[in-house]
Amino acid sequence: MLAASERMAKGRDMGQDTPHLAQPFEGERQTRFLSCCGGFGFGAGCFWGAKTGPNATDRRKLGSKHHIITDANGIPFAVKVTGANRHDVTQLLPLVESIPPIAGKVGHPRKRPDCVQGDRAYDSQPHRDILHKLGIDSVLAKRRTAHGSGLGVFRWVVERTLSWLHQFRRLRVRYERRADIHEALLIVVCISICSNFI
Repeated sequence: MLAASERMAKGRDMGQDTPHLAQPFEGERQTRFLSCCGGFGFGAGCFWGAKTGPNATDRRKLGSKHHIITDANGIPFAVKVTGANRHDVTQLLPLVESIPPIAGKVGHPRKRPDCVQGDRAYDSQPHRDILHKLGIDSVLAKRRTAHGSGLGVFRWVVERTLSWLHQFRRLRVRYERRADIHEALLIVVCISICSNFI
């Protein structure tokens, strides 16, 4: 009986496989559906936006991470947005290179700091060597060592600047799918912080 129904379905072109629903849409907008384990899921690059990743401290929900470099007073110099799964040390050199020229004294504007301080997340000997070649002293806490290095006396200004950034709800919780919009809001808040210092 089942064989007869199968022959009848093929005879009426009813036994053909349906097109896969996960094929890209032939238009300007990209489909948000991705095939995964026989079902459909939302990809990080489609639904939640670029520069997101699984957060290990929040049930692997997709999120973003803010990386910031400031001066000794907490004035932001440069900011970066990456996925929550990106390690902090990967943004150390891009942050240093993103510091804009700072005018002041007579001569060429300064673009490189004298010293860079960071916590244990930035512990990397290759990065120390690169900073040394650039003429920058690195004071980075080392992993697997006892606490009490004294860096917390200076590093709290960075944590304070991050808390200022996250006072804005749209930065504390990312709602924008487009990374450029989120980065633009981050820059606007940094400008606001700089204006408060002035």
